Amino acid sequence: MTAAVLEEKSLPGTELVAVPRGIVHIQTQNLTLSRGGRILFQDMNLTVPRGKLVSVVGASGTGKTSLLLALAGLLQPDSGSVLYYGRDERTHLPHAFKHEIGFVFQELRLVPNTSLLTNVLCGQLGRQKWWKTLFGFSRTHQGAAYELLRQLGLADLIHRNAGETSGGQQQRAAIARALMQQPEVVLADEPVANLDADNAALVLKLFRRFAAEKGITLVCAMHDMALVDKYSDFVLELNERNPSAWSLAQVR
Repeated sequence: MTAAVLEEKSLPGTELVAVPRGIVHIQTQNLTLSRGGRILFQDMNLTVPRGKLVSVVGASGTGKTSLLLALAGLLQPDSGSVLYYGRDERTHLPHAFKHEIGFVFQELRLVPNTSLLTNVLCGQLGRQKWWKTLFGFSRTHQGAAYELLRQLGLADLIHRNAGETSGGQQQRAAIARALMQQPEVVLADEPVANLDADNAALVLKLFRRFAAEKGITLVCAMHDMALVDKYSDFVLELNERNPSAWSLAQVR
């Protein structure tokens, strides 16, 4: 593997990190997964560079969500493996890389009786020692969480409980929480499904900026092909009729 060019980048209010550019970030080797006795995809060999947005597309039931869960180590594949290359270029299995993975679930999993700001700050819990958050989060992290919410059009709602906001507002807050984890990789299951055109564009533009500036790699299950074509670097298409006929195409 060739030497990487290092750039200094950071999330708002966080320490600078060295971001290797143009190297392999996610790799699958002969990945095969079945659910309910049906093979979803078979012998999947992917190589995804760091800092790219990959859209996973396919008909309902082809295994888009299952693939994301397998990449996160939350679903055991029938065979094959998933490897992540960390910032130090060492390889890691998903369970050892879990603190570097931000996951946006379709169910969102926000705490309904807690403010949007606190929900987003919870993204830092895996990064901080428990005693450091015993009396609340630092001003630095509060500022970073606010900035993410502001960029997603939620600045006026930061103190509103999640359960008192709309589905689209909750979806954007869940995205902010995942980004607040300072992940290397974000796996997002239909991250713009409940959003209007303007807010969907807001999210995907933010994803692309984080990919370009911070070297974050994003793998998103998507269904709107117009958005897929406009914002993706790669498109991974699953084939319901032929599990071996998955394909990865570069868009830009």
